[in-house]
Parts: sequence; C-alpha cells; structure tokens
Amino acid sequence: MEEKMKKTLIMMAACAGMVGPVQADTTLSIARFFGACENAGTDFANAVGEACIIQALINAYSEADNGVTMETREVAWASFYDQMKAGYAANTPPDIHVIHQSRIPEFADIGLLADMSEDLAPAGIDIEDWEDRALEGSSHNGAIYAVPLDFHTLLWHVNMELMEQAGLVADGAPILPGSPEELLAHAQQFQEATGVNYLALDLNGNIGSHVVVALALQQNAELIVDDEANFDTEEMHNAVQLIVDIVEQGFANPTNDYPAAQADFFNGQAGILINGTWVVDQFTAEAANPESALSDYYVATQPTLFDVGATWGGSHAWAIPASLQANDPETYQAAIGFLDFLNDNNLAWAKTGHLSVRESVLASEAYNTLPHRSEYAGSAEIARSLPRSTVAWSIRDVVKSILQSTYLADVPIDEALVSINEGVQDILDDQ
Repeated sequence: MEEKMKKTLIMMAACAGMVGPVQADTTLSIARFFGACENAGTDFANAVGEACIIQALINAYSEADNGVTMETREVAWASFYDQMKAGYAANTPPDIHVIHQSRIPEFADIGLLADMSEDLAPAGIDIEDWEDRALEGSSHNGAIYAVPLDFHTLLWHVNMELMEQAGLVADGAPILPGSPEELLAHAQQFQEATGVNYLALDLNGNIGSHVVVALALQQNAELIVDDEANFDTEEMHNAVQLIVDIVEQGFANPTNDYPAAQADFFNGQAGILINGTWVVDQFTAEAANPESALSDYYVATQPTLFDVGATWGGSHAWAIPASLQANDPETYQAAIGFLDFLNDNNLAWAKTGHLSVRESVLASEAYNTLPHRSEYAGSAEIARSLPRSTVAWSIRDVVKSILQSTYLADVPIDEALVSINEGVQDILDDQ
C-alpha cells in the first residue's frame, strides 16, 4: 500500500510541472463517456472500473498545483457522438474529448480535430513509445489527431466453477471449443451438467454483431474491398448460422441486453459471458466478493472456431478541437499537457483490463502481473474490425440492425445478408 501511495504522489507531483507556459487558472473542459462514478476522488492507482479510474485521473490533475482546473462533461455512450457533432456545429466543443480511433477520419476529414504532430514531443509525449498500431490508429493522412489511450477487444469471461461442474476444465484453464461443432457440443454438455446457459451475450446491441463479424474474419473474409460491399458470402453465412444455432438450441438467451447478460453471468446463470477488456477489473472485484455466485473467474481470448484467430477490437484516444489550437494557443497547450499526464499514467488506465498502447508499459512487470493479464495477453494480436473510414460507424449500424433480425426475428440468413450488402453499398456510394 505504501508503494502504491508513493507512486500516486509521484504522479501527482509530476503533473504539476508538465505543462509549459500555461497561465494560472486555466479551465479545461473534457467530454467523456465511460459512465458515472460518485466520489471518484484522486487515488487513480486504487480506483476500480472505467468511470472511476478516468475520473480519478481527471480529478488528480485538476487538484495538482499546475494552474489547471478540469471540468468534466459526462455524456452517455449512446449519444456521445451526436453531442460532439452538435457542439462542433455550434462552435462550443469541449477542449478535450475522447474518441474511438475508428471515428478519427470522420472528424479529421472535415477539419474538426487539431493536428498535434508537432506539439507532442515538446510536451513530453514520446510517440516512439506507442505501439505501431496505436500510432497508426491515431493518425490520418500522415497527421496525428489524437493521443491513444488503449486497445480493447472482446473476450470470453468464464465462470470456472460452472465449467468444472461440466467437465470443461483442464490444468486450471477452461476447455474452450475449436470449431462451431465443438462449441455446440460443449454447450450441450455444459447445460446438461449445470442446468444453466453456456453463453451470455448482448444480442440486442453491438456485441452480437461484433462477434459475427469476428467469426467471418476468422474465415479470412474480406467484407469491404475497394469500396465494394462483400457481406453476402459463405463466410458471413457460416458466422450468422452459428449464432442462430446457439439461440435456437437454447444455449443463450436472445432477449438479453448488455445489463441482463452481465447479471446472468454474475448470478451464476451462464458459464461464459462475451464482453470486453473494459470489465476485467470490475469482474475481478466481483469474484472477490464472498456473496457473489462468481467465485472463480477466468478471462480468455476469443477462441478460434474457424481458420485463423480473430476477435473484434478497437481503441480509445483523446482529441482536441482544431478551433482551440487556432484560436486559443495557451488553452491548447494546457490541453496537450493534460494528455501528457494521461499518457504518463497509461498503466493506471490499463488496470481496467484494457490493453496498453505504450511499449514500455507492456514490457513492465507492473503491467504483466495485473490480474488475469496473462490469460488474454494475445487478444491484441488477433484484434480486427471493419475497415476504418469516414463511414465506418454508419456501416456498423447497418450490419448490427439487420443481423439482429436473423437471430431475434427469424429472418432467413441469406435474405439478411443481401440486405446488409445493399445497405452498406449505399453508404459506400454516398461517402
């Protein structure tokens, strides 16, 4: 505990001298999602969960002797980008905001984001320490528009006690399937032994479609080629068919949304929850609760069910408006200073379960001894998603909404894939 506190004090002291010529009483507005955290405090080294860790980092910087006061705009995830676009349109964007790297082209192409390429090194941010993928994801057309925060992927969160009851544990690790047929056989074996569902996942939101796309990518599918949609394929059919089979054979509850799927996992009503890196520390804390049905917790990289490893992945980053860079250099430099602080404390954010973007952190003992880290360290290497573009999220929404009709409304798979292909092609043609 003394060592943790020492590290915290060193970090807070460091942030007092990070910013260059910033005037006293500079106020920085920062917009984020990640949820709410009451009484987050400043002890980010010991905070738990995305909301509390990021808010504790913000609070620590705000309370340090650096002449900067932080004002947090907490925005719901579902409406975040609509609000950011509205703020930009009204010339009232926050001074700093979180952004998915997959959306950087959408904002950068119309001149909304500051090009930070020449301003990072003077502030102390060493881009040579960023993983190549982190630098590539934060860049667009040769310019750096964001400071990366993490890599995140989908994972299989496992209740080892239930898996043990089903005879699906060996050498302290879960026995996971290596093919669609094996998955269905495991699910049958599991449910006969335990009486509860093998899988829990949110089929009503993004996770279900992310899983399907990842399964198609495991078959080396190329879903968009030279601005041509390519979703009406055998690979996509195989991927969707597996989810339909899981639902029709009763191995997962298709009505579960995100909270319900998590509740089933916590309450011992499902053996495996498909969710992301962002819940690992929260679930680790849940497993430590003696009253929880989740007493023995394991985290696994999504298994390879087809030909090659692939799981859905993405990355959070931090951006600054181009208007702030152009019109208020002093506040802009203060914002860069805060991003330097976040970059310095990337390990604190990685405690959520997210994967670090810094090579020095990835090589550190502190990172590699975080709970469960070794169990899913390889997930970043197989993380993939739809191609990044100015319309990536519009495409994602079309894929999600139509895929849901196959496993929630009995729409024939072939019919749905034709509709996806047409909808995606319309978007590509209009971009």
